[in-house]
Amino acid sequence: MYTFNPGPSAVYPEVRNYLTAAYDEGWLSAPHRGERFTGLMRQTIEELKKKLNIPQDYTVFFLSSATECWEVLAQSLTPTKSFHLYSGAFGEKWYEYAKALRPACTGYPFGIDEVPDVAALPLPDDEVDMVCITQNETSNATQLRDGFILNLYNRLGGALLAVDATSSLGGVQLKYIKADVWFASVQKCFGLPAGLGLMVLSPRAVARFRQINERSHYNSLTAQYEKMLNYQTTHTPNVLGIYLLYRVLQDRQPIKTVHQHLLDRATKLYDYFDQATQLKPLVQNPETRSTTVIGLQGPPQLIDDVKRRALQLGLQLGNGYGNWKPTSLRIANFPAIPDAAFEQLVQFFAKEYA
Repeated sequence: MYTFNPGPSAVYPEVRNYLTAAYDEGWLSAPHRGERFTGLMRQTIEELKKKLNIPQDYTVFFLSSATECWEVLAQSLTPTKSFHLYSGAFGEKWYEYAKALRPACTGYPFGIDEVPDVAALPLPDDEVDMVCITQNETSNATQLRDGFILNLYNRLGGALLAVDATSSLGGVQLKYIKADVWFASVQKCFGLPAGLGLMVLSPRAVARFRQINERSHYNSLTAQYEKMLNYQTTHTPNVLGIYLLYRVLQDRQPIKTVHQHLLDRATKLYDYFDQATQLKPLVQNPETRSTTVIGLQGPPQLIDDVKRRALQLGLQLGNGYGNWKPTSLRIANFPAIPDAAFEQLVQFFAKEYA
């Protein structure tokens, strides 16, 4: 069985061995205040920065999920309000969650084939603490590219730029210096089980939350930062998840190589579906198409038929999401999914739906 579900998604086959090793090495009952665990934290952060090209002066935090990151950012870095650009369900959910905590937050929706004109954006007033974007919108298979993020960052003034990279971090080469906050979960491009989130903060973001000094919650960034100086956490962390992340990072190629591999696969898939099958790409504009999640659209009956027949051959396709659920399906293009799976998938479409 190959799963193309975009999350939780396929895990690396080596995870089975990592889990056995974690048990045999005693990590499942390792004290999280001891030197052994802090050594693991330090090594994991070093591997993250090395393999993903994260700047050395950026700070890494471990949380439970990307959703917790929404909460923490609202609590610790948004004393007044944030401004949210979104084209899909997860960007909109982030906006709604932030607005529940900070009612003054505002949002700006845009279309899935649209690259917003940064010069024309109604960027808000000086009271805005943070501008929030979703780099890769899992719900509709769209992506905001480096040029847009750079242009937006250069327009922000004093506001921080926060990026939800849940389904791209670990698979796409990101320019971390062009934003202040990046976050993701490991159940997508890291090829691991769900239950661990990552957040990467620039020195500017660290200085900002230290100035705000919000300490009302167990996961407040100021408290987390003070613990992380000694490679510890404010709470009992997901020790197994951190161990698995360390092991998978050790065995992975640098992000430049991973990125090129996924880009080549995505290009072949889009080229094929643009011309050869009854299904068409959900996103028509090549500039806004995601590298790591490919969306296909068609009549609901055809979508159901494709998913059913694919599953009979051991190919689990991802459902559509939100407004696109009945008329689309999604194909994850994550590093843990082998090339052989995509070859089998294309053969299935060529035989049944060309």
